Amino acid sequence: MNRFYYIFILIVLVACGSSKKTTTNKLPPLSPRKVKVETKSPNSKVNNLPVKTSETKPVGNQDAVKPKTEVLEATSKVKVTAQMVNDYVEKFKEIAKHNMREHGVPASITLAQAILESGAGTGTLCLKANNHFGIKCHKEWGGESVSHDDDASQECFRKYVEPSQSFTDHSLFLSSRPWYAPLFKLQKNDYKGWAFGLKKSGYATDPKYPDKLIGLIERYQLHRFDAEVLGLPFESTIVKDSTEQATVSIGNDIHIVTAGDTLYSISKRYNVTVDFLKVKNNLLDNALSIGQKLIIK
Repeated sequence: MNRFYYIFILIVLVACGSSKKTTTNKLPPLSPRKVKVETKSPNSKVNNLPVKTSETKPVGNQDAVKPKTEVLEATSKVKVTAQMVNDYVEKFKEIAKHNMREHGVPASITLAQAILESGAGTGTLCLKANNHFGIKCHKEWGGESVSHDDDASQECFRKYVEPSQSFTDHSLFLSSRPWYAPLFKLQKNDYKGWAFGLKKSGYATDPKYPDKLIGLIERYQLHRFDAEVLGLPFESTIVKDSTEQATVSIGNDIHIVTAGDTLYSISKRYNVTVDFLKVKNNLLDNALSIGQKLIIK
């Protein structure tokens, strides 16, 4: 009996030790570590201070380097820079000179009308129809056309495959209609006579159309191409009408722009304002051309 008693006590002790070991070594599973990640929005705050977001700031005075623009308005109203106009002239000057030789329309007038009507190549009709002069279909037109709002809604305008076709059609349009016949009796370098004659013959309804053409011709010296076609010195192509000659002789109120002249320097010389000069001479910007005539009183 004693032996069985000791065996029983031994079994109980072994069982208790085993249970204690298991309990001691059995630890609860570790939960994954949670890491808090904060995303900062442009409007979020850290320590009650607004968070600054990076942005690109303009360097220097941007207005100082911004090219000046002028508004050209005919079948489209657009803003263009002098560089855009000069690039346009460079691209189409030879076509204008060719048409002057073939059909008698001064190259200066052709280019000035094209610049104005097409917005120096950026106008709607120019881009979608290669129509640089805003010529409408008319009853004799058998080619392609596009619709465009002008004097009325969705009017019919001619469409060309190439810009050169538009320039040729412009010359043919003027030379084939009897109401433009008086223009072809003018001197070939009389761009002023042509400008006013186009308005008088009904080409445009804008009362300032002649002044706009003359302004473009003189600012960009388009009449030099007339001189090249005619084989004349450029200086001799400037035509003076009787009114201008009288003004010069009576009041000496005309200033001829020379190298280095600016509207500001001219205004100081004659004790007038820049705005006065711009209004008096129908100038859209401060650009001047050598040889250009300015009314200063």
